[in-house]
Amino acid sequence: MSREQLTLFTLLLPAGIFFGAFFLLPMARLLLVGGSGQTGFAAYAAIVTDAGYFSSLVSTLALAAATTVITLVVSGIAGVFLQRNDFPGRPALVAMLTLPLAFPGVVIGFMVIVLAGRQGLIGSLTLALINEKVVFAYSMAGLLMGYVYFSIPRTILTVMATAEKLDPRLEEAARSLGATPWQVVRDVIIPGLKPALISAGAICFATAMGAFGTAFTLATRINVLPMVIYTEFTLQANIAMAAALSFVLGAVTWLVLALARTAAGASVAAAG
Repeated sequence: MSREQLTLFTLLLPAGIFFGAFFLLPMARLLLVGGSGQTGFAAYAAIVTDAGYFSSLVSTLALAAATTVITLVVSGIAGVFLQRNDFPGRPALVAMLTLPLAFPGVVIGFMVIVLAGRQGLIGSLTLALINEKVVFAYSMAGLLMGYVYFSIPRTILTVMATAEKLDPRLEEAARSLGATPWQVVRDVIIPGLKPALISAGAICFATAMGAFGTAFTLATRINVLPMVIYTEFTLQANIAMAAALSFVLGAVTWLVLALARTAAGASVAAAG
């Protein structure tokens, strides 16, 4: 082994140990435990054949996808605007937008209840305006609100950091060639932000897939995988099924992150 190879091996060894100890071994253990129940490895097939499990999987995927799309749209627009415009109160506004990073999921769940719960602000306003109390905190809509709330801060910071590096001369050139404002956004700004949007969107999706605290707080009528895993493990004592669901949740999340990493890398290469 040459000196260069030895140096590379030495540098990569800690990362390899960490990856094996905290990802490969736990996932392998989950895989085996998931197949240790009465039905064996057929438990994995039950996730798509059993209506309850499959519904929770689809609901979780749809919720994570909706959270990602809404977060990217809001954070993309707000991030570019905040980066390019200086106005009184801008630092305070940026600080407020990033404040949710300090809150755990349970606190965010209670905030959603205060806003859209049975005694919440939205219910009081709608009761006064249309004589009907609108309550959605304990549904997928309330969970979506909570997920978007804690997803925006990290995404908007990523967008702002990337928007700072965009070359304004490209936008000026596009305008000089007759491009409309929408065309400038579509053909210049969005491609420039694409790697950051893909990376931030993948993290947003992964976080929404596995978030538990907010769902636990609002779990009156919510059927998402983290809650189903919790129920199977604690209430049903079905450890094998809980492990199988956990493995599928982790595998899907890892796959999305891997695909996003590949796409973001390809975007960077193409941009260069």
